[in-house]
Amino acid sequence: MALSLPSSAGTSAPKDPAARPDMSLRRKRTRHRWKVLAFLSPWLIGFSVFFGYPLIATVYFSFMHYNQIKSPTFVGLKNWKYVLEQMPLFGPALWNTIWLVVVMVALRVVFGLGIGLLVTKIKTGVGFFRTAFYLPYLAPPVAATVAFVFLLNPSTGPVDQVLGWLGIHGPTWFNDPHWAKPSLVLLSLWGIGDLMVIFMASLLDVPKEQYEAADLDGAGAWTKFRFVTWPSITPIVLFAVVTGVVQTMQYYTQALVAGKIASGVSIGPGSVVQPGYPDHSTLTVPQLVYQLGFQNFNTGAACVLSLVLFVIAMAVTLLLMRKGAGLIPAED
Repeated sequence: MALSLPSSAGTSAPKDPAARPDMSLRRKRTRHRWKVLAFLSPWLIGFSVFFGYPLIATVYFSFMHYNQIKSPTFVGLKNWKYVLEQMPLFGPALWNTIWLVVVMVALRVVFGLGIGLLVTKIKTGVGFFRTAFYLPYLAPPVAATVAFVFLLNPSTGPVDQVLGWLGIHGPTWFNDPHWAKPSLVLLSLWGIGDLMVIFMASLLDVPKEQYEAADLDGAGAWTKFRFVTWPSITPIVLFAVVTGVVQTMQYYTQALVAGKIASGVSIGPGSVVQPGYPDHSTLTVPQLVYQLGFQNFNTGAACVLSLVLFVIAMAVTLLLMRKGAGLIPAED
């Protein structure tokens, strides 16, 4: 009699008990990723719309001939060659922009830190001095520039009149190519209230126990600043320098308004005034971008200038934020 074995047709292989936990873990991770993307979506949308797309469009139009009327046509590197090799004002504009970045940012940081230290040391009338130093920053850029140009007017300005009473023959300020950029620096130092507030907050946040310990060790004012104050405010100094570089790379309004007012040219509807007065000493790259893109309708060359500014700003920012560069300690 033959033995019959049970058939395995209706049976299935036992499932791996570790499969279900793995699938559950994957689902949890997937749900977590979607939640993170949902919270990041406002920033991602804003970054894509206001930075990513304009940057890609700028790179695209830099290789195109586009006058904002006809469809763009591909021209290869012609726009780049025109800007870098044939454009006569690119060199002076780039030099003026770099000069302003180096001098203006450095003096603003030093001056803002000095005013912050001064205000934190004042015992009486501190509210008055805080308000007095901060008020010029609240003035609109155009109004502040117009007022400052009239203050430094070589014939009727009160500054040159006071210098004349002291027996000093003052310069012509915005009418002199050698003094135009230093005058813009003075204008920026006049509105130093933003950096004063930032540095004042950081200085007040330095632990007082460290100053007391330094006093017990007999440290002087410079030693306390070097070994106590400076290490504590270094991140704020880095913030001020980086934001100052980015803002000065976009320097446009004050230089344009100062040049137009100092030139004495009447500005009315439909009038076109060439920027850079006097003798292209106040001409900056953002002014060239506007002139090429919105006055000459040469969008391709304007995009090339914008990309040059972007590359320089990114390179300087990365250099400043590199560990061991001086503002970020190498051991951090």
